Amino acid sequence: MTQTTAARPAGTASGAVVPVLAFAGIVVAVMQTLLVPVIKDLPQLLDTTPGNATWVLTSTLLSGAVATPIMGRLGDLYGKRRMLILSLAVMVVGALVSALTSDLLPMITGRTLQGFAMGAIPLGIGLMRDMLPRERLGSAMALMSSSIGVGGGLALPAAALVAQHSDWHALFYGAAGLGVLSIALTLLVVPESPARAEGSFDLPGAFGLSAGLVLFLLPITKGSDWGWASGTTLGLFAASAVVLVLWGVMELRVKAPLVDLRTTARPAVLFTNLASIMVGVSFYVVSLVLPQLLQLPTSTGYGLGQSMVVAGLLVAPLGLTMMFTAPVYARLSARHGPKVTLILGLLIIAIGYGAGLGLMSAAWQSLVISVLLGAGIGLAYSSLPALIVGAVPASETGAANGLNTLMRSIGTSVSSAVIGMVLANTANTVGGVEVPTMHGFRVSFLIATGAVAVGLLLALFLPGRRPSDKPQLRASSEEDAALERAEQVPRGFRGRVLAADGSPVARANVTLIDRRGRQAGATLSAADGSYALAVPAQGSYVVAARATGHGPLASSATHAGDRPVDLDLSLPGETVSA
Repeated sequence: MTQTTAARPAGTASGAVVPVLAFAGIVVAVMQTLLVPVIKDLPQLLDTTPGNATWVLTSTLLSGAVATPIMGRLGDLYGKRRMLILSLAVMVVGALVSALTSDLLPMITGRTLQGFAMGAIPLGIGLMRDMLPRERLGSAMALMSSSIGVGGGLALPAAALVAQHSDWHALFYGAAGLGVLSIALTLLVVPESPARAEGSFDLPGAFGLSAGLVLFLLPITKGSDWGWASGTTLGLFAASAVVLVLWGVMELRVKAPLVDLRTTARPAVLFTNLASIMVGVSFYVVSLVLPQLLQLPTSTGYGLGQSMVVAGLLVAPLGLTMMFTAPVYARLSARHGPKVTLILGLLIIAIGYGAGLGLMSAAWQSLVISVLLGAGIGLAYSSLPALIVGAVPASETGAANGLNTLMRSIGTSVSSAVIGMVLANTANTVGGVEVPTMHGFRVSFLIATGAVAVGLLLALFLPGRRPSDKPQLRASSEEDAALERAEQVPRGFRGRVLAADGSPVARANVTLIDRRGRQAGATLSAADGSYALAVPAQGSYVVAARATGHGPLASSATHAGDRPVDLDLSLPGETVSA
């Protein structure tokens, strides 16, 4: 097992860590939303055809989908903070490349590099899990997960304002500046996590997953241009299926896979990822429909005749409401669990789209739709990382959340392709220009409602939380804390981490290692030194503990029953370098 000590202990994480990591997520969302105000003008700006211009958007989507699970795994292996900084640095380089060109190929290259920033979301969530106490983790992960929507909502009017009153290249300079600021804040505020996964990076697995994803997402994003029944589209889908099946077989045989498919197959992880696709679909539909409806001229009979900036401001509450739902989610989840909040969020989304079918005749109605959908999507997005984190070992947090973020990206890709096709097929030609119709907008909202219904069905299959799983924000005594952890770990090891003088050691890293030397679980000790680790199966294990200022300890132990095994860990003085 490769586990190293961070330069700064996790326990010294300041209160600024959460906003700094959330800001990194917002920067990523800004990068994605940059070109939305100028999408229709890209062919003229780049002196190319509309079909070629779409690659400026498609390239970012593809690189982000590929980079997300890979950066998550690299973060688990080599340090999440290190990989977060690397992701943002690649984004800055890409933004500068795009800022300095008006040619198609260099622009696509720059946008491809910008897509690597998508890895910031799972890396930020992984850092939060490793550093924050349990009572702060729920709201922090909710804020990080929602940041992609928050940034998109806030960036839309800002990007529209810049595009309307300045050279459009200024958008990329702004994104690069935000990226540099995020890197500086991360270096100053965020400590590196000491948690490391075992093994080495699965390079063949990374190539296989990258090839399979590109072959899958390419026809989804370009199918409406190529034709959904064309040989190119169908051939790429078939090739994707073959590559991903072969990749899956290979991953099951690798000792340290890029994605642990056995973990991914757990009901809590599988149904969360499938529901994430539906949430991604529902999020992107409103982003595609409302701005167009607001900006269409009133002469169409249904367009609302708003400027680019006003349209952005009316859609901005979608992101703002997502941000404000993070603390609401934390309270609801603490009482009822993330499954319930996911279901509640999906219900609110369904109400928003249902109401939207009849609220398309005035600008203020778009504001109501944005607020409703922002609240629902915020609750749903906030629930997803909590469901994933609760179902995987700490050493797999980055990779597992990377895969979950990928599922959301697939949802937005499918949404973009399907809604684009619907709006194109229902459009009217006015003066040689294709104009979306109200019928197309309503069909798009019905598709989003259907996706939410499927998401609700999937959410119902998620494992429920037993009453004993409810987290206590503060135990009344050390005995209560020990009892709480014992209830949460019906089969595993529990006890306290103690110093040489018998005093408790808080926030010690406690790791469970199976007989093959693989990490089977990890946790941090509480303020009273107590810890609890579940075991995947009965057998022999090594329970290792270490903390700053103390020597490491590894203790062999056997679990052979259905009740927790009590095992106190007494750390020696700092006689060995940790």
